[in-house]
Amino acid sequence: MNGTPVKLQRMLTEAGVASRRHADGMIAVGRVTVDGKVVTVPMERIPADADVRLDGRPLPRKPETVAFLCDKPRGVLCTAHDPEGRETIGEWAVRHGAPRGLRLYTVGRLDFLSEGLVILTNDGALAEKAGHPRYGIRKTYRVLLPRPLSAAELARLVRGIPDGGETLRALSAENEYEAEKGFVAKLVLGEGRNREIRRMMDALGLKVRALRRVAIGPLGENLLRGKPLRRLSPADIARLLPHG
Repeated sequence: MNGTPVKLQRMLTEAGVASRRHADGMIAVGRVTVDGKVVTVPMERIPADADVRLDGRPLPRKPETVAFLCDKPRGVLCTAHDPEGRETIGEWAVRHGAPRGLRLYTVGRLDFLSEGLVILTNDGALAEKAGHPRYGIRKTYRVLLPRPLSAAELARLVRGIPDGGETLRALSAENEYEAEKGFVAKLVLGEGRNREIRRMMDALGLKVRALRRVAIGPLGENLLRGKPLRRLSPADIARLLPHG
């Protein structure tokens, strides 16, 4: 067999059939064969031209990598499917011009009531990298609150707030301006845990009136140019993952 060896896990991810975690499971239970033999080690290196099959079917050819910067509205779910029939981010993206039939992974999930920037891509490896803490991709938010944060509260957000066995922490926090319906604070987060800002504000006794992500790393709202969705260029992706 010829070709530069590639990790089997990566082959499945790049073929768009699974995320890295799901690919590991598929391989471990014996669903993948290489040149007719079952391989159960996800990290085993396989020649790029090997006959790799999932459940007896050849892996699809690696599709063209696409990535979109999206302005997710309130009321859209960052999930692949909702049993209650609510609109998902993939369905919303197709409605706004993304191609049909792509398996899209979400980078930078937002909860149902939050809005702002998320990235969708059909490249599972890109999604894994962009979501990994070691790349340190910062996410910037504006949060509408009933009052400004005190100096002590701002310091506490940066120092860290214990909650549910985790420490929730902002890399920076500041009051920005008074708005029509409250006061706007800007927070920058590193890891972005589940509902992190809402949980931090709950701990401070503050109700979040609105929450919007305005930047993912160097990619900000200005890139959308007033549109709900925009395809990212290779240069945009290189800015997001300069050492990727």
